[in-house]
Amino acid sequence: MAAEIVNPRSDSASGSTDQDGGAEPLDSFDPAFALHRGGKMAVQATVPLRDKDDLSLAYTPGVARVCTAIAEQPELVNDYTWKSSVVAVVTDGTAVLGLGDIGPEASLPVMEGKAILFKQFGGVDAVPIALACTGVDEIVETVVRLAPSFGGINLEDISAPRCFEIERKLQERVDIPVFHDDQHGTAVVTLAALRNAARLSRREIGQLRAVISGAGAAGVAIAKMLVEAGIGDVALADRKGIISADRDDLTAVKREVAGFTNKAGIKGSLEDALAGADVFIGVSGGTVPEEAVASMAEGAFVFAMANPNPEVHPDVAHKYAAVVATGRSDFPNQINNVLAFPGIFAGALQVRASRITEGMKIAAAEALAAVVGDDLAADYVIPSPFDERVAPAVTAAVAAAARAEGVARR
Repeated sequence: MAAEIVNPRSDSASGSTDQDGGAEPLDSFDPAFALHRGGKMAVQATVPLRDKDDLSLAYTPGVARVCTAIAEQPELVNDYTWKSSVVAVVTDGTAVLGLGDIGPEASLPVMEGKAILFKQFGGVDAVPIALACTGVDEIVETVVRLAPSFGGINLEDISAPRCFEIERKLQERVDIPVFHDDQHGTAVVTLAALRNAARLSRREIGQLRAVISGAGAAGVAIAKMLVEAGIGDVALADRKGIISADRDDLTAVKREVAGFTNKAGIKGSLEDALAGADVFIGVSGGTVPEEAVASMAEGAFVFAMANPNPEVHPDVAHKYAAVVATGRSDFPNQINNVLAFPGIFAGALQVRASRITEGMKIAAAEALAAVVGDDLAADYVIPSPFDERVAPAVTAAVAAAARAEGVARR
């Protein structure tokens, strides 16, 4: 209702024409447009504003006393404003979902969606911020100047390899958590699912050899987390094949990856690496030939996470794999970032952490895996985002890990 007041229906923006030649509203035929009309979120007061007494406390003159106290003791901003409970969801619109570089305005529906996921699944308030700049230093400087208003920064849909540098530089400049969800959220949920798949097959992660298709933000982060978790071996493949130290065409990030992956020294294509592999993890799109999947080890796991088209269709994967996961909600075992980022930020904000460490991410993955418990099955290695146990479990684990790692401030 409120959205219609400030954003009344306008039929001038149309995707079709009716029989009389007039414009037909987009949301008259597409429910997605109807749902998005006016945006998906709004700001709501948490205090009453009923009369002049309320006004004098919420605004002038009462607000001045709070401002003065914060000026004298800056840490009080966390107690007397929303700062310690709100996250900025920041993008430049260069890598939006599967849509690519569509720009900041077109990214806003996704950023709004991310913000309502924060609220729905973690109880965390979030504000979408789409930036009209793409330079690393421009983005860093802009977000640094916005940071005093927020308790955390969630970087979203920023293309690789810039996303790595932006996250690193930002975390060096601000004393609040900076988290690129496309990297770390994906890695946390993938590790949780892999832990349970290994448990189902009565193996340890250290016994597994994994192959990752895609050496962008998600692929690199997954590789780092799997190594941190003790994977037996992991190799990454980009468009030119397996990343190895002898390649002379690697970016700085890929050179770093080559230093801690591919212990077996595999060269050649993704298909070459899959022969005898225990795990396939797809975060790249494209299609993996069925014969390559068939060449994997007995009892393999296939996590084909590209959307909307998995690298290996589940019907094909099930012929050869003991556990199959995708990024889609219409198949079992959906590896979905929403299982991780709301609870991770809720835990970090709860203890006013200065950063999100590797230990906090590992703790989140372990807590997420533990939610499945004794119900573990081939079609249930990861819980549903709508399982009400998920966010509290992740929140508690992350808060405890932050305290243990010395980054908590309360």
